[in-house]
Amino acid sequence: IRIRRYRENDAEAVCEAVLESKDKLSPWLPWCRPGYSIEDSRTWVSGRADAWNRGEEYDFIIEEIITPGLVGGCGINLIDANNIRGNIGYWVRNSRSGQGFASRAAVLIARFGFEALGLKRLAIIAAVENKASRRVAEKSGAEFDGVLRNYFRLHGVQHDAACYSFIPEDFS
Repeated sequence: IRIRRYRENDAEAVCEAVLESKDKLSPWLPWCRPGYSIEDSRTWVSGRADAWNRGEEYDFIIEEIITPGLVGGCGINLIDANNIRGNIGYWVRNSRSGQGFASRAAVLIARFGFEALGLKRLAIIAAVENKASRRVAEKSGAEFDGVLRNYFRLHGVQHDAACYSFIPEDFS
């Protein structure tokens, strides 16, 4: 696989992948709502360069090299410049899930965060009930740090979160 920055012409492929996967993504990703549309994709894609330039978020498309096409997305967000850390997020379309794409992308995005951004810690935070995302974190080699009780609210429900992390030394 490879990860690459978003391009303006990615909006349709992103929308197609999200709509294909809405049933599995929407319980865990607040942006994946029932009325998700091509306009949502266009807004997201067009905002990626500005977020990158402001140092707020670094988002990528996940692509397979052998059979080109959009597999999903990943990125680093919630960057805390004072503590030199951020969070990793990822999603994969239904037709490509369970094939190791997200775990490989998590490793690539972590390397980017350490090598290009100089971060000292990257966390993967997933609802305890989100078994697929937790499995990705485990397969990627992230260290399980513990459970953060009542860590976030999603769709009006408070969730405990499983916290996993990478530090630069994990890649020495």
